[in-house]
Amino acid sequence: MTGRNSVRQRRSPQKSRERARPNGETSGKRVTLPRALSKLGHCSRTQAERLILEGRVSVDGRKVTDISAWVDLAFAKIRVDGTDVVAEAKIYLMLNKPRGLVTTRDDPEGRPTVYDCLKDFEAPHLSPVGRLDKASEGLLLFTNDTVFAQALLDPLTHVTKTYHVQVNQIMDTEMLAQMTYGVRHDGEILKATSATLLRSGDRNAWIEVELDEGRNRQIRRMLEALDVECLRLVRVAIGGLALGELPKGAVRALTDAELRELRQSPGMETARRN
Repeated sequence: MTGRNSVRQRRSPQKSRERARPNGETSGKRVTLPRALSKLGHCSRTQAERLILEGRVSVDGRKVTDISAWVDLAFAKIRVDGTDVVAEAKIYLMLNKPRGLVTTRDDPEGRPTVYDCLKDFEAPHLSPVGRLDKASEGLLLFTNDTVFAQALLDPLTHVTKTYHVQVNQIMDTEMLAQMTYGVRHDGEILKATSATLLRSGDRNAWIEVELDEGRNRQIRRMLEALDVECLRLVRVAIGGLALGELPKGAVRALTDAELRELRQSPGMETARRN
């Protein structure tokens, strides 16, 4: 027989070997192999798929090249290039990102990146939780806990991000209200959870904007739709976690209390279950 059934027949022996245990038991921690490598903190799922397709990953001594293969995290012995993959200690860091750094590990244009601030941390699999564009500043989280990162970014959580934004004019209450009602930019309706005036001078002002979603360049696009120029944009909080007095370019670990508060943010538990 050819077609789909033959594919199933070829794959089923591999899956059976991966599930089999001496006592026939499973731990309930079965995930796809790319997700397993991600959950163990070895690499992202995209990177894991590439490693698997290149034939560099083995499970229980057998090379696996099927990115849809399932493994049991509690029992499977996973190796990449002959080296055991074990769960790393979980790391949670906050950076006060300076303006001018790009949020990527390697930049094709050779520009400085946020990883230049992490040189004292020997954790090769740390990834940023979300992004701040090159011109933006402030609170940026890093972790090797992919489950935590995905839950924090999941649209279901609605964890708020708070920004202080300097604009080139004095924004009146009607303009601020419009940001919460919604503005149209490039055919898309963009809304802020709240927008308030912090302080103003003769020619410009600082406003505080809260978002519960993370669309690309959202605040800058909202201001552009209102014909307002964004002069500076600083993220000062994620949920209840505040940037505080952390110096520009400095990095520190989250405290247990800060991490616990983030985990208890409304919606985080729902996102982790999904």
